[in-house]
Amino acid sequence: MRKLIFLVLSIMACTNLFAQKENAIKINILSPIVKTFNVQYERKLNATSSAQLGFFYTGYSVSETSFSGFGITPEYRFYLSEVEAIQGVYIAPFLRYQDFSLTESITSSKATMATFGGGVILGKQWLFKDKIVLDLFFGPSYSSGALKITSGSATFNTNVFDGFGLRAGVCFGFAF
Repeated sequence: MRKLIFLVLSIMACTNLFAQKENAIKINILSPIVKTFNVQYERKLNATSSAQLGFFYTGYSVSETSFSGFGITPEYRFYLSEVEAIQGVYIAPFLRYQDFSLTESITSSKATMATFGGGVILGKQWLFKDKIVLDLFFGPSYSSGALKITSGSATFNTNVFDGFGLRAGVCFGFAF
């Protein structure tokens, strides 16, 4: 009888351990469209919230201008659904820091640019089979930055990084 009770309690403990996913690692599957690798780590804080830290690296060219660099995006997620965080509908304010190197090929001009901004997204995250994560989100953002020309005299168009924009994504990953 003791062995049976121990076995039942052990199974219940293991089931509970595996059922409560508190972490997720995801990649944004839309990012490769703009030659970017984007990865995020999410950690459940309590039943209705989580914190996420995103990191991206990019190397992209438009006409004669190419840029490469990275960005860091911390966010805090408020889950609105009846299901415990890390799944359901959420609202997430976020901040974003970006650091880029720019090169213009015709004049061989070079510049650096750093931006800082933030915004808020609305999203929904699903857990399938208690370990596969699908996260869809979108929302407005605002950023502002400073361009510093390090060589040459080209005029870099940095409007895509300054002002209002839209942050959206489709992320796929694993919960543990």
